[in-house]
Amino acid sequence: MTDASTLVPPATTAKAEKRKRLAGAFGPRFFLLIVIGLVWLGGAFHDPRLFYAMAAWDALVLLAWGLDLASLPSPNHLSFTRRWSRAAALSVPNTIELLLENSSRVTVFATLIDNVPPELRAAAPELELKCRGRDEAVVSYQISPTRRGDVELGAVYVRYQTPMRLAERWAMARVEQKVCVYPNLEEARQQAVYLVRSRQIEMEKRHTRIRGAGREFESLREYREGDEFRDICWTAAARRGKLVTRIFQIERSQTIWLVLDAGRLMRARVSGLSKLDFAVNAALSLAEVALGTGDRVGLLAYGRHVQKRMLPYRGSAHLRQMIQQLAYVKEDPLEGDHLQAVSALLTTQKRRSLIVWLTDFPETSMTPEVIDAASEAASRHLVLFVVIGQPDLAALAAGEPDSVTNMYRTTAAQETMHRREVLLAKLRQRGALAVEVSSAAASVTVVNSYLDVKQRNLL
Repeated sequence: MTDASTLVPPATTAKAEKRKRLAGAFGPRFFLLIVIGLVWLGGAFHDPRLFYAMAAWDALVLLAWGLDLASLPSPNHLSFTRRWSRAAALSVPNTIELLLENSSRVTVFATLIDNVPPELRAAAPELELKCRGRDEAVVSYQISPTRRGDVELGAVYVRYQTPMRLAERWAMARVEQKVCVYPNLEEARQQAVYLVRSRQIEMEKRHTRIRGAGREFESLREYREGDEFRDICWTAAARRGKLVTRIFQIERSQTIWLVLDAGRLMRARVSGLSKLDFAVNAALSLAEVALGTGDRVGLLAYGRHVQKRMLPYRGSAHLRQMIQQLAYVKEDPLEGDHLQAVSALLTTQKRRSLIVWLTDFPETSMTPEVIDAASEAASRHLVLFVVIGQPDLAALAAGEPDSVTNMYRTTAAQETMHRREVLLAKLRQRGALAVEVSSAAASVTVVNSYLDVKQRNLL
């Protein structure tokens, strides 16, 4: 399991600087005092000398504004730091803190606007805080990333005033930074934690547990009624003078390939995320679990061309590298070249392995190319073919039509669902494990299918 703290973006710090040559303005109380001065205007119609009183009042207010502006600290006395509480991950709420350090002796009231891209937050946050002289203050806001990959955060814009609120200055702090939005790390971590807890319980009950159906040797024990004769170790039995049974455990150090289709069909959006986003989250969940069991995990992501390819390896450093690679897998506007992908995979992987293929296929009268590609891979490897379905299609097929138009729609949806099931059945006949899942259940289904493969020793 990788340390998520290593993925947290670094804090950025910069001193404020003037936005414009004349970066000053009137504060809200200045206009309030000007409006109060208009009271003299009513009496001025009866006594013209009150016009001079109003002018004197306005001059006094303007003088107070000038003094307040002069007392404002210069921008270089203010320093801003943007800090992240955790790594930026897809659809995972996150907190960003803005720290203001005031090196002057004057208390300032500041309004901050952080230039955050729409991929992190729908609208730029506008925050207010008070910072005493020679002190610091912190304010925070929430983000929820909607797209993987690199995003750029701009400068922090600030308007600040003294407690008099007559004048204000404008400044900006260049804390620009480029941040990588990773897949949903929380979902992968939950799957890994579940596995760790299960393994701890298994170790505590080791003396009474039922061994897995694997064929990797673990230990020897005396023969018991019901043990298979093929598991008897005859050499040990000859030495001890009694029957001895070999105990096996689930194999480790097997090879798992994660194959991600990033073609145009994976651009379809469900609940604000693309199918590819759900596939990436499922792949990361499986990678964390498989690496935790000691298996080697490789990655192949493709669209019209191969986008990412990582050879199978193990370890936390490999998992971190895989997280970074998955962050940059992008939807391709064209149909994925499935035959090219399987050719690249079969050329790289000679020994039998588990290929977890996350994809979708079009509704055509012919057999989709991805089915032929998966069938070719199934001749040499164990293929877990996972189709991320469309939830509205299943809901439409299960509904009861209330009109002729809806009847045709329901019938078409049922025919589509039937055809998809026929195609998956063909894959199963060729030795593949083929399932169709909803986008929300992709991670759980993939991890459970992997554990089932390991338990049943299908690989």
